[in-house]
Amino acid sequence: MNRSKEADASASSRKNHSSYLDDDNISQDAPAGVQKIEATTKAWSRKTLITAYAMMWLIYFVNNTQQGMAFALTPYVTGRFQKHASTATIHVMASLIGGLMKLPLAKVLDVWGRPHGYAFCVALLTTGLVMMASCKNLAMYTAAQVFYSVGYSGLSYTMSIFIADTSALKNRGLMLAFALSPNIITAWLGGPIGKSILVGPGLAWGFGIFSIVIPVVTMPLFGIFVYSYYQAKKQDLVVEIIRHNFVQFDVVGLFLVTAGFTLFLLPFNLYQRQPELWRSPKIIAMITIGGSLLVAFALWERFFAPVKYLPWGLLTNRTILGACALATVIFISHNLRDSYYISFLQVVDDLDLATATYITNIYSVGSCIWCIPVGIAIRLSGRFRWLAWYFGVPLTILGVGLMIHFEQPGISIGYIVMCQIMIAFAGGTLAICEEMAVMAVVEHQYLAVVLAIGGMFASVGGAIGATVAAAIWQDIFPKRLMKYLPAETKGNFTAIYGALEVQRSYPVGSATRDAIVRAYGDTQKTMLIASTAVLALAIACVGVWKDLRVKDFKQTKGNVV
Repeated sequence: MNRSKEADASASSRKNHSSYLDDDNISQDAPAGVQKIEATTKAWSRKTLITAYAMMWLIYFVNNTQQGMAFALTPYVTGRFQKHASTATIHVMASLIGGLMKLPLAKVLDVWGRPHGYAFCVALLTTGLVMMASCKNLAMYTAAQVFYSVGYSGLSYTMSIFIADTSALKNRGLMLAFALSPNIITAWLGGPIGKSILVGPGLAWGFGIFSIVIPVVTMPLFGIFVYSYYQAKKQDLVVEIIRHNFVQFDVVGLFLVTAGFTLFLLPFNLYQRQPELWRSPKIIAMITIGGSLLVAFALWERFFAPVKYLPWGLLTNRTILGACALATVIFISHNLRDSYYISFLQVVDDLDLATATYITNIYSVGSCIWCIPVGIAIRLSGRFRWLAWYFGVPLTILGVGLMIHFEQPGISIGYIVMCQIMIAFAGGTLAICEEMAVMAVVEHQYLAVVLAIGGMFASVGGAIGATVAAAIWQDIFPKRLMKYLPAETKGNFTAIYGALEVQRSYPVGSATRDAIVRAYGDTQKTMLIASTAVLALAIACVGVWKDLRVKDFKQTKGNVV
């Protein structure tokens, strides 16, 4: 009997799905937070819906602007503490924890409600910015990055859930493209703002300003959702749905999966700090315990959980697994090649910070522009798999593969721009298709959870990619730098290795600058080879997807786009 129920969930209850989809009543068996958002969308007007989307666009705009500034300034913050090599390490810690926190956040959104999780993420993001503005050492900056990353990724994730809640499945690709469209503008703002901060008021003010701006622009959307919910209560659309308790949260499952992934993945970043490296008892214990907790999570969800985090049939659904695996592969590849990319452009190509961010943001701009025709193609064809299979994956592999040759000292930066445009168009295609894949096979009540799982896999992939990039950097760059440095500056090795500003202080064409450039070229080439190799797995990831026709299904209820 249980297996039968799980099989129905695995296929999004397709046989019984039509009655669910045709019924526009609130889902009485859904978690409280899902019932609340369904009541909200039934109660609000078209005008309120449009206002909410306009506010979301503004929030994405401001949030992406501050993220671009923070990304541009990170090498200078770590360099200020003589820890430029720690740039990728900090990114690993922050992105990993940020991704894992989406798992409990999904339950907060489902059980308590979307606005509650949204406000919590705004508070964390603001706290992280305040901490970064006042940090005095690298340890405090790292802690601030964790708060910041959890808040930033959580806020973006929560608004993705809002979009999923308020859009029809056939239009969702277009609405996701709409949410990404601010990047077309903000990609050009982060670098100039970061440059102005560096030469002007200083790093602290850069983060401090946004710690004030973020709450101001985010709270009106919170007000709209809360107001619309209480309007729904007045219309008697809300039955007694307050059921947030220990069982509904699946606290045991959340603890097992979050602790398991944390303990299993952190050693890949921490092992170099141990005298015995991989043989360290601490590292071995963390990997062993983490792996055991993940196995325990699978057993708990399969046999014991009274309220499952996600039905077992969905946890083993090939389309969901393939989409999650694709997210992991894409982010491993991305962070492998991009963790030190902005530093590479400033040192090897002698670009200033603003111009370097323009180059790095080609991906953001190109992918966001390309998301719009991808969304239209999905709307017209009703399918998404063909876009990833015939266009997204092959073009990504081609673009990254060409970078192995073109991203080297002495080669025109125009070739790098060409490759970045190819990767951007492919990446925009895969971003939309991957999210559509995880959402197309589930009912509304599981949207938050499957998007959280997809986001977690992406963050884990990013953490793995940045970890490998940091390992390659810390292994190859110092050795090549010491090998290539002229005798007169070998004594300054530590300062050169530790700070981007010191590297850039040597004139272009000098023996020392040439040595630094050669070391960068050797290191970046190794990262790009690894980045290209891992992309081969993307073929298998997309290959297992079902070729679903999204026009056939209605997933959301109420007044949606």
